[in-house]
Amino acid sequence: MKIVTFNCNSVRSRLEAVLRWLSEHSPDILCLQETKVQDAEFPAAAFADAGWHVVFKGEKSYNGVAIVSKQPADEVSFGLDTDPKDEPRLAHARFGRVHVLNTYVPQGRDIEHPMYAYKLEWFARFKRYVTKRFEPSEPVLWCGDLNVARHPIDVSSPETKKNHVCYHQAVRDAFEEVLAFGFTDLFRHHNPGREDYSFYDYRAPFDPERKRGWRIDYILATAPLAKKSVAAAIDIAPRTRPKPSDHCPLVAEIEA
Repeated sequence: MKIVTFNCNSVRSRLEAVLRWLSEHSPDILCLQETKVQDAEFPAAAFADAGWHVVFKGEKSYNGVAIVSKQPADEVSFGLDTDPKDEPRLAHARFGRVHVLNTYVPQGRDIEHPMYAYKLEWFARFKRYVTKRFEPSEPVLWCGDLNVARHPIDVSSPETKKNHVCYHQAVRDAFEEVLAFGFTDLFRHHNPGREDYSFYDYRAPFDPERKRGWRIDYILATAPLAKKSVAAAIDIAPRTRPKPSDHCPLVAEIEA
């Protein structure tokens, strides 16, 4: 199984790039975040015409998640518990025994901003959501733009980022609390010392050789899938093309 996560930063603006990537790489499952489109205007027909199944939940101009797949999902739901404002941030799809959780975690804005407190609360609520619904012994994949760099190797110049909402110690601790459920970070599992990033800010010229970015996009797996994973890598090629997203696709391969 080949699974991919990609913050496309507007699925309509990046539709051609997303369809091109699907055609070139033929993944089994692609998790998209920040689709930035309300459901009535999501380009579902374009995916269907290209032979893909897609489920989605979004809102105008902000947030939004979608799961694109070769085979239709057996079960689909959105959001955390009963709060409808969370629906454009979490999509759950079951494919046979495998559960896929696609999340777009709040960015947080500033550590003094209410959105940062909401971000920390969101991680805690997500932990409760996972614990209530699954066991670590079940095959679960947690994918998405999680807006947190886990370790110093996951961000350039970490000494300058201590008060950034994606590297502040409190959010890193909140992330670790969820990982303790039983998730393995597949990229770091297969690339223990590799300094690669999945996000490169638009405000600086893109130059991956200078290593100025963040690894904030993840594919995380419970033990049944982690032990079958064979590779994980970040594909920077789409970031080099015209009109790119500021994120790059992250790809993981898991043996059937």
